[in-house]
Amino acid sequence: MMDAVNLLGFDLQGLAAYCEQLGEKRFRATQLFRWIHQKGAADFAQMSDLAKSLRDKLAGRAHITALPVISEHVSADGTIKWLFDVGQGNAVEAVYIPEDDRATLCISSQAGCAVGCRFCSTGHQGFSRNLETWEIIAQLWYAEHSLRQRLNTDERVISNVVMMGMGEPLQNYGALVPALRMMLDDHGYGLSRRRVTVSTSGVVPMIDRLRDDAPVALAVSLHAPNDPLRDQLVPLNRKYPIAELLDSCNRYLERAPRDFITFEYCMLDEVNDTPELARELIALLKGKVSCKINLIPFNPFPASGLKRSSNERVKAFADLLIQAGIITTVRKTRGDDIDAACGQLAGEVQDRTRVHLRMVRAPVVVQRGAASPSTPREGAAPASTANPPGPRP
Repeated sequence: MMDAVNLLGFDLQGLAAYCEQLGEKRFRATQLFRWIHQKGAADFAQMSDLAKSLRDKLAGRAHITALPVISEHVSADGTIKWLFDVGQGNAVEAVYIPEDDRATLCISSQAGCAVGCRFCSTGHQGFSRNLETWEIIAQLWYAEHSLRQRLNTDERVISNVVMMGMGEPLQNYGALVPALRMMLDDHGYGLSRRRVTVSTSGVVPMIDRLRDDAPVALAVSLHAPNDPLRDQLVPLNRKYPIAELLDSCNRYLERAPRDFITFEYCMLDEVNDTPELARELIALLKGKVSCKINLIPFNPFPASGLKRSSNERVKAFADLLIQAGIITTVRKTRGDDIDAACGQLAGEVQDRTRVHLRMVRAPVVVQRGAASPSTPREGAAPASTANPPGPRP
């Protein structure tokens, strides 16, 4: 089995090509794909409508293997967090969030993250590697079919998927897109493009590529209304500043399944939550990008050196945006009793980036207004590969 292929790594097109290598017709790939993703089958012997000759071929050359589960934690609010072993001392987390009108799975795309946002626990752990396509989709495969068993249902459980777990999805683009295609495929999970969301810190060239390759809903981690402040909170901004990011968002809207971009804004006490910055955010976005603002209560952790904004400051900030006509919501905190809330996913990462030397707890200096033309922008973002070679999740 060491040399056998894990079929969780193939979208339908890839699986059809694989079946052709075995001398099989394309419709066999569709049957196989349905067994794997719709029915959760891991044993070829269960696949009763496949020819026995094909089942015999697959048994010797392929397998369907999920990620090993290290732990499962269930929150008082029904949220479930799984820690998956991805080898070599690394582990990633996925979170299931049940609500009255939907059930969302938050999926990881990397072991760690190279972007290094100040307010994110994952970023403070550093970066080890990109996940492969099968490792990404395996999180959904396991969650969907294990939940069906415990809920005793044959109906689909997970209605929404958000690429908001560990990692920057667009820095693992080669593995991300096949995984998205499996989520959207009617022979797979059959999710609407409106119900699959990729969250990015602003990798501009990859936003443009995603628009062409798999235009799902897009969420952008903004967190500041000007470049000097965002440079400190989201280091990737030094390479792709706000003006370039907003231009890419408008291009994305040409093919997006929703008529707006979601901008995520983590509320940090006395850093980015003042009325002045709210008005600056209004001036930045109103009439320039069709958007919705999602204000996120910060989930503190010691290494950040940051504090959560009070409920009063969050409400005052939200009220200013709403009064200006910008659709604004405050994210409900879920799973914080099991460290499963936004920004808390840390997993286990064998850091290759020496993050402790890059990230210090120096106070964030609140600055207003755009960076001057002389401000250096290129080359300051943490080293990472925007489009790494080979497949990966």
